[in-house]
Amino acid sequence: MNATAARPSTTTDPSETTRALGWGFGIGVAQAAIALSFWWVELSTVHALMIALIAAVYVGFAVSDGRTHVIAVECAVVVAFFTAAAVAVTVTPWILVAIYLAHGAKDLWQHRHQFVHGTRWWPPFCFAVDMAVAGVVAAQILLGFNFH
Repeated sequence: MNATAARPSTTTDPSETTRALGWGFGIGVAQAAIALSFWWVELSTVHALMIALIAAVYVGFAVSDGRTHVIAVECAVVVAFFTAAAVAVTVTPWILVAIYLAHGAKDLWQHRHQFVHGTRWWPPFCFAVDMAVAGVVAAQILLGFNFH
């Protein structure tokens, strides 16, 4: 058996990607709705916490991947998203929209390049979550929801 055959597949078939996108969109809308259930916490703070949690998931993937440089890069990405989310809490909720869009872009990049091995269907799923939440948050801002 060659080394390629021994390694698990890192790609997904189109139907799996389509399912991941559909589930991701649904979960993203639910995630945005769940943020409203923490009525005693400002929406900006809830989304900042969610963003940090979402970004941190890739640290788990990186640890599973096992390569030191992948772990270091994913940890740095978490720090960047955490910092940007903290800024959003005090500056403007539009930064939250930008962060969700940026994380979605990172997911697309990850899906295309497979920087972290073994993520298979996760990047398209997370992309759809990020895009759905970004859209809902943008709509909430425009509708006058209180983020501060």
